[in-house]
Amino acid sequence: MTMLDRMRRHKAWLKWSLAIVVLAFILFYVPAFLGSGDGGPAGAPSDMVASVDGRKISVAEFQRAYQAQIQMYRGAYGGNVNEQMLKQLGIDQQILQQMVDEQASLTEATRQGIDVTDAELAQRIMAIPAFQQNGQFIGQERYATLLRMQRPPMSVDEFEQNLRKSLVVDKLRSALTEWVSVTDKDVEQEFQRRNEKVKLEMVSFPVDKYRPEVTVTDAEMAPYFDAHKERYRIGEKRKIRYLLVDLEGLRASSKPTQREVQRSYTDNLELYSTPEQVRASHILLKTAGKKEEEVKAKAEQVLKELKAGGDFGALAKKYSEDEASAKLGGDLDFFSKGKMVPEFDEAAFKLQPGEMSDVVKTQYGFQIVKVTDKKAASTRTLDQVRPQIVDQLTWERAQSKAADMAAAAEKEIAKPADLDKVAASRGLKVQESGFFVREEPILGLGASPQAAAEAFGLKAGAVSGAVRVSGGYAFLTVTGTQAPRLPSLDEAKDRVKEDITKQKAKELAMQKATAAASALKGAGDFAKAAKTAGVEVKTTELLPRDSPLPDIGVSPQVDAVAFALPAGSVSDPIATDNAVAVVKVVEHKQPTPAELAAERDRLRDEMQNDRRGRFFAAYMQKAKQKMKIEVNRENLQRVVG
Repeated sequence: MTMLDRMRRHKAWLKWSLAIVVLAFILFYVPAFLGSGDGGPAGAPSDMVASVDGRKISVAEFQRAYQAQIQMYRGAYGGNVNEQMLKQLGIDQQILQQMVDEQASLTEATRQGIDVTDAELAQRIMAIPAFQQNGQFIGQERYATLLRMQRPPMSVDEFEQNLRKSLVVDKLRSALTEWVSVTDKDVEQEFQRRNEKVKLEMVSFPVDKYRPEVTVTDAEMAPYFDAHKERYRIGEKRKIRYLLVDLEGLRASSKPTQREVQRSYTDNLELYSTPEQVRASHILLKTAGKKEEEVKAKAEQVLKELKAGGDFGALAKKYSEDEASAKLGGDLDFFSKGKMVPEFDEAAFKLQPGEMSDVVKTQYGFQIVKVTDKKAASTRTLDQVRPQIVDQLTWERAQSKAADMAAAAEKEIAKPADLDKVAASRGLKVQESGFFVREEPILGLGASPQAAAEAFGLKAGAVSGAVRVSGGYAFLTVTGTQAPRLPSLDEAKDRVKEDITKQKAKELAMQKATAAASALKGAGDFAKAAKTAGVEVKTTELLPRDSPLPDIGVSPQVDAVAFALPAGSVSDPIATDNAVAVVKVVEHKQPTPAELAAERDRLRDEMQNDRRGRFFAAYMQKAKQKMKIEVNRENLQRVVG
């Protein structure tokens, strides 16, 4: 079961914990926990990973945000994710970009005179559900305690500094985008686009099926090539010499000692431990907007039915007001202590498999809990996780060595000849790539947009700084350039032949589809006529736009035709990227005015937020072009290893 599945099935407690997730979101994405209170310059230049118009992001700030992000992933995925994996996904770069974006937004807010008052901050804190009980603020002491319980712990000052910054950014966004609106017509069109559905019978003629029937002669290639020469134009090519600080090569000398493995295991024991878990089902009767005594009486009646032998799953489907779990007979899957509200937790963990609680009162209403399974707490042994730890520590040490070596080498490389000197002094090797266009993989480095961008931006005789590539760090210099040009037919022969083959195969598919369409259009029974024509019919369910279609996949071309036809109509042949299709619209279902009315406000908010978000992102992109943004790559690499 995926994490998303678990979230869906635990919808009840997820609603309760949403406010805590908001706090975690602030922790992960509104950084600068250890900086100055006003978000201004803090720390020496040597102790920063980036700065935006003088607003510095310190090593400590970045490290805390980075470790918090890692903890979040580990909390969600447990032992299935490690730091090496997150580095390969570029999590460090994402966090840095988020922090830079936040500082840029704060800089722009200051420029526009936008700030948050103490009264606005207090009002926002008191509105967070996690800090309320019975609609009232929980008090300063419990507020501080709750913040200390976060991982990592937060002080009141840290939390309020970061919440203030978040609110400043919100105010800036609101000030810049409040003019953006969505009309009724926009909402109706989008609702129609998302909710209109068709059910199709369809036959398809795949282009690849007809390739074996195609022949391409030399006589055909020359005129085709002459008519489409620009399609085959070869872009500028460059050739480089490069010094690679080879990450893989450093792994052999980066093995951890047994003591280091043991220490890592001990320090991260919680990652290898699974707490006691129960699997429970529940029936929830909500009290919101109802008389509590009436809801309780109904819950007691349901409990009587259960004790009289009623099927728990069937009664959950009938009575439970937790829609997500009710469909599953009340099942909430496995969960550990602390995942549910306290009253629910207490009841569930007292029960044994097969046992059922009395009526339990929680903040949501009245619930009946049945435990169906239980798992004892367990911890994987060091021997069980040793390979994982060794691999992770080896990778981290190799990364650290490579970053240190690259940083040291960067200070010694100023001209192309220095590549050979540094290589000789460190046991490395200078290699040559051969010519490549910007979009091609580079011989020895593989696909590397960063290295390609550097190569095509370097002037003659210049040497790049350390460029992060999949295999480590590269220093490169350009040794040859070829201008863009039109190739000869001989050079482009394979591509020309492939294009002609595809075109001819598509023409054959269209011929077959056209012949079939004429028979299918006049037939009363589409499937029978298709069978007579020797083609297979595939029938879909009712599908909205952008749904995968049998043998074709997602096809805007088929969507455009199918959604324009009334039920019972048969299309002309429709050419797609990989096939030609003929479809019959079996059913064409329109959304109802009642459905639109129920969703109108939600959809309007979603569309408006999306439009405002895109405008704000575009505005800040232009604003950042006027800001001085610097990144200290050496310090960044030291933090992430």
